[in-house]
Amino acid sequence: MPPVSWQASVLTIAVAVLGAVLFAALSFPAPYLTGPATMITLAGLAGMKIQSPPLLLRHAVFVILGLTIGQGVTPEVLDAMRTWPVTLTALAASILAIILLTRAALVRYWSMDPTTAFLSSSPGHLSYVLGLTEGVKADLKTVSIVQSIRVLALTLLVPAAIALTGQLPERPAVGPEETALVPLVLMILCAALVGYLLHRLKLPAAYLIGGMLVSVGLHVTGIVEGVMSYWLAAAAFVSLGALIGSRFSGVTLKELRHAFSAGVAVTVLGVVLAGIFAVIAAEITGMDVVAVLIAFAPGGLETMAAMSVILGIDPTFVASHHVARLLILTVIVPFFVLRGRTNKS
Repeated sequence: MPPVSWQASVLTIAVAVLGAVLFAALSFPAPYLTGPATMITLAGLAGMKIQSPPLLLRHAVFVILGLTIGQGVTPEVLDAMRTWPVTLTALAASILAIILLTRAALVRYWSMDPTTAFLSSSPGHLSYVLGLTEGVKADLKTVSIVQSIRVLALTLLVPAAIALTGQLPERPAVGPEETALVPLVLMILCAALVGYLLHRLKLPAAYLIGGMLVSVGLHVTGIVEGVMSYWLAAAAFVSLGALIGSRFSGVTLKELRHAFSAGVAVTVLGVVLAGIFAVIAAEITGMDVVAVLIAFAPGGLETMAAMSVILGIDPTFVASHHVARLLILTVIVPFFVLRGRTNKS
């Protein structure tokens, strides 16, 4: 593991904050997330040494994001859960369609080997997919670039696309009251503990899910009231944006060009197929189509869940579907990889 450079860390943070401020000044949707992701990506491609945040800080960021997401649970949301089996079924169908069609396209038009194509086509679960890539005969660099392009593109394009539809919800003139300091600190500590336990159980996005579970439980029961500190939430979003952008650090322009078109194809096919199934699910259930689109979008769990908070869309519905997507991928990805290896032998 490379040593942590405090100079590079300070510079990385400065670039991320600059991106957030710039995008906020331009009134770009979700500026605290999209601004840092864009600026860090450009800085990394320009040759700047990007310092990824240490593991402990990343865990803390995901705890804050999880708590922020979970605070949106209301009795109305719980009542709406009766319609979720329909959307979850449609989500599973969309995942299979994305994997099968995208994999076929990558093999045929980009001459990828079947295993690399399959891992590149997986609509999410990036760390899990990359971990599997290291254990099988696949091109790790190509999979990493293709998957990172998918996550970055969705981070930037989803809020912009929703803004163009004119369906962004109106914000109240006065925001909700923030949670008091002592309950907030206790809630963060509890969420960190739950996240650690889930991490020991090898659950994906453990600290994010831990924060969500604690926040949902405490807010539904009325033990804790109010919302996450504005500044803590903003800092978490900026950190997440920087983390997304840092995935391109050390990638040469030649390597990027080689996999860029494949990454664009994966993103476009994934979005189109997810959108088709999302519209069908929304028509059947009568739910808001924008919420279903965000829930089905093949982006990272943390990114899309955070996006739902920023855009004022039901975060519990969105996060639950992205967690379900991770669990589905956890089961089917090894199956397809093992099947491919068996066919070769």
